[in-house]
This record gives sequence, C-alpha cells and structure tokens, in this order.
Amino acid sequence: MNSLKFRFVAVPSMTAAMLALGGGDAFAMHIMEGFLPPSWSLFWTAVSLPFFVLGFRSMRRIVADNPRMKLLLAMAGAFAFVLSSLKIPSVTGSCSHPTGVGLGAIMFGPSVMSVLGAIVLLFQALLLAHGGLTTLGANLFSMGIAGPFVSYGIYKLADGMKAPRSMAVFLGAALGDLVTYVVTSLQLAAAFPSATGGFAAALFKFLGIFAVTQVPLAVSEGILTVMVYNAIRSYAGETMFGGAMLSGEVK
Repeated sequence: MNSLKFRFVAVPSMTAAMLALGGGDAFAMHIMEGFLPPSWSLFWTAVSLPFFVLGFRSMRRIVADNPRMKLLLAMAGAFAFVLSSLKIPSVTGSCSHPTGVGLGAIMFGPSVMSVLGAIVLLFQALLLAHGGLTTLGANLFSMGIAGPFVSYGIYKLADGMKAPRSMAVFLGAALGDLVTYVVTSLQLAAAFPSATGGFAAALFKFLGIFAVTQVPLAVSEGILTVMVYNAIRSYAGETMFGGAMLSGEVK
C-alpha cells in the first residue's frame, strides 16, 4: 500500500481544506505518518492490539507444532510485503496497490496475518516511507486484520459450498483486497467527514476514488494468489503443507 503523499507537517485545518478541494494526494494507501488525528490513531491501535496478541499466539503454536512452517510463514509475509509495496497510479493523483494478505490468511488462518501485517507495515514505514508509526494501528486494522478475516471467511464459505479450490482461493484473495480499501475509506471518512455531507459523503468520495483501480487490481491479485498457492502446495507437498494449517483447508 502506498503512503498518503502529503508532507509530514499536515496542519489539521490545511488537511481539511485539501480534502474539501479534492486534493488527490490525500487519497492513497497506506495512511501516512501524522495524517490521522491523535485520537483516531490511538483508537485504531487499541482495536488492533488484541488481534496482534492472538496472532502472535497462533504463530507460536504453528511453529511449535512444525518448525518447518517458518519458511512458509516467511514466504507469506514476503508475498504481502512485495505486493503491498507496488505503487500504481489511480485517479486524481492517488495510488492503489494489491495487499497480498489473502495467501497467508488462507494457509494459516487470519489471525497470523495481524503479526505478519504488522511486520510488513513497520518495514514499509521505516524503509519505504509508506504509512507511518502513528498510523500503524489504522493501517494494520485495514490490511492485516479486516482483509485477512474476510479472505479467510470467503474462502471457507466457498470451500464449504464445494467450489473448486482455485475459485475459493481467488474469491478469498480478491474480496479481501477490496475490503482492505473499504475499511481504509471508512477510517478516512470517520476522521475527515465532509463539511456538506458528513461521514456518508466523505465515504462515498473515498470509495469512488479507490474503486477505479482497485477492482481490476483485486482481480489480478486473486489470480496471482491462486498461482502462488498452487505452486507452494506443489513444492511443499501434502505432509508439510497440511501439517500446521489452522484453516483446516487441506483434505
């Protein structure tokens, strides 16, 4: 995900004016350092923390059951890091990108991605100037929590309906990508409601800007995730691949 490309010193009144004028640089992912008001930064950090703790416990359990899973966990994290670092121009000067969180959620369960997502977001904030430390909780909730839980839920639903596994993986990855951007739009709209239409108007504005490029990106991410999932499954083999899957998807 890309960072909001305002300069670091975003005075609240100036930020509101830019949003009101439709400044395109405001609409990008991740939410940049210092962009959210402190109260919202603290709120999203508090909301994300329990999921991170749960994910850390799940990851420890996976590694304890099968130490070889460290490699697959690292691959899931690397996949998310690479895809979410890609910067694709959107409308009005904004940027979109894939998230890559569906793969790990499907293989290990969604809670693990809260830890991998936090690591990815931290490295991107420090090394690539994507996102930030004060907005880490908000970015983690959208990309490392909401997206993975939806990916996992959609995958399990499709798999339970006896859909082909590739289709289940595709739907999980693609819809998880879209939900990440929906949640980010909700976060931005809550923090910066429109002066004329309030929260609903701001949400419609953010969703409309992201949708132009994010829908085809979600489809592309779904296809790529299927390819990588099948390649990992073929390489790792049934014994290793299925040994520590919390999602229970290997049959």
